[in-house]
Amino acid sequence: MMNVKEMSMELKLSYIRENSEALIEEARHLGLDHREFLMLFLEREVLRRKENGIARRLRQARFTNRKYLEDFDKSKYPPEVRHKFDSLETLKFIDHKENIILMGTPGCGKSHYAVALGIKACMASKSVLFISIPNLIIELREAMSLNQVSNYKRNFEKYDLVVLDELGYVSFDKDGCEILFNLLSNRNDKGSIIITTNLAFERWEEIFKDTMLTGAIIDRLAHRAHIMDFSREISYRMEDTIAWLKSTN
Repeated sequence: MMNVKEMSMELKLSYIRENSEALIEEARHLGLDHREFLMLFLEREVLRRKENGIARRLRQARFTNRKYLEDFDKSKYPPEVRHKFDSLETLKFIDHKENIILMGTPGCGKSHYAVALGIKACMASKSVLFISIPNLIIELREAMSLNQVSNYKRNFEKYDLVVLDELGYVSFDKDGCEILFNLLSNRNDKGSIIITTNLAFERWEEIFKDTMLTGAIIDRLAHRAHIMDFSREISYRMEDTIAWLKSTN
C-alpha cells in the first residue's frame, strides 16, 4: 500500500506531498476532527495551486517590471480620470472585451497603471501578454521570416488581455504598419487591449504614415474603448529626481 507522499505524488498534490507530516502535526495540535482535518489538507492544496497559477501567468505575461495598483498615486490625476479607476479595476472591461487607451506625456504613469491592471488580471486568473509595440513588430517580422505568422496570430488572439506599451516612440515603415493593423484587426472583439501612447489620436499619422490606415487602426482600437488622458505637468521621474536632489542637500 502506498504511503501519503506516494499517493500525493500520484494525484499531483504537491503541497500535501511536501508538508503532510507538518499538516498532521498541526491538525493534532489543534484537535481537529476528521472532517476539519480533511478540510485543512484540501484548503492548503487549493491555496498552493492558486499561488502556482498566479506565478505561471505572471511569467507568461512577460512583464519587464512589476508595478502594482497599491503603489499608484491616483490623487495626482484630475477628477475626470480618477472616477474611472474604480470601474476599470473591477476588470469587467476584460469580460466585456473592451479596450483601454492611456494617453499622456512621458513619465505620467501610463505604463505603471497598465502593468498594474495586467498584474491584477493575472491574479484574477486572466491570461495576459505584455509587450512594447516596437518589440511586437520585431517579433512579427521574425514570425514572418519563419513562416509562423499564423501561429503568432492565433497565440496573440488567445489572451484575455494584451498590454501594448509605448505606441509613438518609434514610427514604422509601410510593412510594419500593415502587419500591426492586420494583427490588431484579427484580435478585435476577441479580447481586450490596453495601449499606452504619448501621442493624441490626431498625431498617430506620424507613426503610421498613411491617413487611411491610421484612421482604420484608430476606429478599431477606439471602438468601445476607455480613453484616458494621463498628462501631468511634472512627470513621476522628475518628481523623484527633485525629491532626491532635496534629500542630498
